[in-house]
Amino acid sequence: MTLDYAADSHAAPLAIAEVMERLGVKMNFAKDEEIFAQDEDADLVHMVVSGAVRTTRLLSDGRRQVGAFYYPGDLIGLETGAVHRFSAEAICPSIVLVVRRSALRAFAGEGQLDRAIWEAARRELERTQEHLLVLGRKTACEKVASFLMSLAQRESAERVQLPMSRQDMADYLGLTIETVSRMLTQLQGASVVEFDGSRKFRVKRWEALEEMAA
Repeated sequence: MTLDYAADSHAAPLAIAEVMERLGVKMNFAKDEEIFAQDEDADLVHMVVSGAVRTTRLLSDGRRQVGAFYYPGDLIGLETGAVHRFSAEAICPSIVLVVRRSALRAFAGEGQLDRAIWEAARRELERTQEHLLVLGRKTACEKVASFLMSLAQRESAERVQLPMSRQDMADYLGLTIETVSRMLTQLQGASVVEFDGSRKFRVKRWEALEEMAA
């Protein structure tokens, strides 16, 4: 199967994507199944083919922090260090290409792998900055509105898929699941967004959503 990664600005560098397709083993993961664990050796490189993935970290008090969400074409777990700082789980049934870092280095070359690592690091920095901006919103409604707007902008479709659960959203936004559910109901009641079930929505009033997220 050939994937058009070049069409997605969030996709992995094309050369690495091609090598991943040639060398990678496709692995299927069920909903909530672990792809790799926190503090596990980072000797494998992963790329999402279909579905969606979240990274999480358990805090010392037992709470879970969702670090980021990854979609088709995204590299996950391409660490600059020797171990994974976060664990990764499939949000929904997902297919992930897996390649040993040593095989990738031998096939693509040291320079190409280093560039891929730095590109992945740059994108992780962007994700971290976006996450900090969301967490810095003053109200729960602003946080939820900003999150929905980022998803809608990414997909650029009338109906936007919401692969993550309400609990995933809460752990990403630093809110309780009750607060997230209440804010979503509030946004729908104000005709800012319209939900089709629990995992798909449409933005009805872009200006209102942007104002809330600003």
